[in-house]
Amino acid sequence: MSPTTGIAASQLHQLIYYHMDNDLLDTANFLAGRLYALEPRNADSSHLLALTYLRLRRFKAAYDFSSKSGSNGRHLGCAYTFAQACLQLGRHTEGITALEKAKSFWVGKMNWKKHSETTRRHVPDAPAVYTLMAKLWQGHGDLRKAGDCYIEAHKANPFIWDAFEGLCRVGADLNVGNMFRSPVDAAVVGTGMPEIYTDEVQPQGSFSQQVFTPSADPFGGRSANGPGQYVLPDAKGKTSLLSGLRSQASEWDTPTANGGSGEDDVAMGGVGLESEENMSEPPMAPPRRYRPGQQPENLDKPRQPPLRGHMHSSSEAAIEDPLRPGIGGHKRTISGQTSQASSTDPSAPPRRSNRLFGQGTTTTKPTTRSTADTVSSLAGKTVRAAKAATGAKGRGTSTVGRVVSGNRKIMPPDPAEKERRAVSRATDRNAPTAPGVTTVVTQKAHPHPPPVPDVQVEQQAMTALLDNFRHLAVGSYATARFDLPKATQTFRSLPSSQRETPWVLAQLGKAYYEAADYKSAQECFARLLKMQPTRIQDMEIYSTVLWHLKLDSNLAFLCHVLRDVDYHAPETWCAVGNAFSLAREHDQAITAFERATQLDDGFAYAWTLMGHEYIANEEFDAALTAFRRSVAVDRRCYGGWYGLGKSYERMGKLEEAEQHYRIAANINPSNATLLVCIGVVLERLKNKKAALANYSKALEIAPKSALARFKKARVLMHMREFGLALGELEVLRDQAGEEANVWFLLGKCYKGLGEKSEALRALTTALNLDVKAAPYIKDAMEALDEEEDGSEEDD
Repeated sequence: MSPTTGIAASQLHQLIYYHMDNDLLDTANFLAGRLYALEPRNADSSHLLALTYLRLRRFKAAYDFSSKSGSNGRHLGCAYTFAQACLQLGRHTEGITALEKAKSFWVGKMNWKKHSETTRRHVPDAPAVYTLMAKLWQGHGDLRKAGDCYIEAHKANPFIWDAFEGLCRVGADLNVGNMFRSPVDAAVVGTGMPEIYTDEVQPQGSFSQQVFTPSADPFGGRSANGPGQYVLPDAKGKTSLLSGLRSQASEWDTPTANGGSGEDDVAMGGVGLESEENMSEPPMAPPRRYRPGQQPENLDKPRQPPLRGHMHSSSEAAIEDPLRPGIGGHKRTISGQTSQASSTDPSAPPRRSNRLFGQGTTTTKPTTRSTADTVSSLAGKTVRAAKAATGAKGRGTSTVGRVVSGNRKIMPPDPAEKERRAVSRATDRNAPTAPGVTTVVTQKAHPHPPPVPDVQVEQQAMTALLDNFRHLAVGSYATARFDLPKATQTFRSLPSSQRETPWVLAQLGKAYYEAADYKSAQECFARLLKMQPTRIQDMEIYSTVLWHLKLDSNLAFLCHVLRDVDYHAPETWCAVGNAFSLAREHDQAITAFERATQLDDGFAYAWTLMGHEYIANEEFDAALTAFRRSVAVDRRCYGGWYGLGKSYERMGKLEEAEQHYRIAANINPSNATLLVCIGVVLERLKNKKAALANYSKALEIAPKSALARFKKARVLMHMREFGLALGELEVLRDQAGEEANVWFLLGKCYKGLGEKSEALRALTTALNLDVKAAPYIKDAMEALDEEEDGSEEDD
């Protein structure tokens, strides 16, 4: 590969990441195509092209371009992109296999504390891979393996909320109090992670003024310490926590286009290199004289190819370092020539250039300048503010004027100084260097090291953040386990700054909805929409809440709002379907729910609502198909199992109905309606004792459930327990005094107790409340003088 190709590839890498980070995906995809044409056999090129297609949601193209190096696990980035495409395409086993084959690249890695405004990792670490693998296992239907992967992801990185929500979705039995702990190996900045750099206590320039290690991939330089080690370069204004140069390879080696593996990342914003043939090397300057006690620099080491990049301004450089030596320790003049070094006397008058810039005349500490800084300043070729000149007009007084091209006087060196300089150069030549290491003049560490963040303060901050996560997780897990009183109490006990947020209000509204407290649920969702009018997520639940409350105008307004926000969201069409259902236009409702499933066939709630509309149309086979699709998408969708039970009950298949009702009740044991449905089926199967037990349990869960109390009173009357039935009916009379069925059943109960006058009064009240049921009520009045038949089945 020619040097020009390598440099072009390096620049394309930088441009692709720049456009992806700024969400200019079409341009990033176009550039990735050019990079792939330039280097079709490079796995990094395939990875970037597939990644841009994935961001553009063109999953089949992402699958195709990442398959070559991803399906066999040879490149971690390709394998991860390939697995993400497989998740969207439903090819779960292929994605799992690819991640397993690439396990050696990601196992044990953790990057979640290595991202900042200037650094990033573009390939995943172990927690991210475990999370993706868990989603693939969940899509494949193996919830146990999915749970294991979610647990591993949470252990490594407790901040991955997807892992916790995944555990809730698969129904894992969790002890949330022991979760969201800081991992043992998650040390704070400055301890345990020597590859992280801290800023010095000097003013930082803009991001474009910092120089990073050049590489063909701006995020993918190969570390010399082997896989798993992330080594960042020494940057201007950074202090490394590692001392000395690494002996295996130099951080400043000239990169090649294919030199990086693409699996280890370096700081963002790396600058490109120019070809060494196109850069004119400045001529070697005469050696510099040193003051007594000053150590000579390494002059004969290999030279670093020039870098392009913006450096600190000359004024900042002058303040930071009054005497910056040039290449080989010598100053450069405006013409590009080197000037003869002169000895400096502490008692000498200040130089004119120093007086111009307000600098001190002397410095007591030898200061060096990196080769990257010097060459970058030379590459500009623009006349900036004059630096301190190094020419001398006399030994005793160091009055130095500005040196111009061809007009300088070189004083003969002192013999003693010349001998000392020769010895120093010979020592530098004999200094051993590691093969392949390009030696540079490094910037001396700051005399006062920057303050390292207090370990205890960092730990306290992380603990407080994780405690907040744990509090939210307690409420979310309680909702997932349908422990609704605990969920509502947990969310309501949050501080107002956390409680009055869209996510918490949505969770609180869903908890009230599951508890059948539709009025409180409506209030929560109304506050949510006032806070975030463009929210789409969870609006399908809000539309169902309004359906239960029979608020047709509110539901119609919600449909219009959601249509304007996102016409192609499945939540929008679920709300539209609920509006049609409330208007008893079931065919139109089915069409809307079908549209929702076309937009997202994994939206289980839409399948559930569609099945109920088919039941309303008495299309039970179609209802069974819809409910089966619902539970296939989400095995813990108790609404789908309830729908299957209701369909079988309407079809007269009572045993199958009881089975599916019990599955739904096992998923959601706090739902009293499910227990009532089981009791109704058992009652029809002539198992009145078991039915009574389910009704009693339903009343323990929901004491205000009028349906459960009515069913319990009726089964007690069938068992000729009129006294117990009367107690239940009197409570029910106070709860639902406007229901004719309550008064009718109360009259029958009084008849069983022999209180005919009270029975007649109750039946008369029932007749006044429901005139349409007059024939049945009159028959009951005429039968008051007849003996009660124990085998009679009342409705």
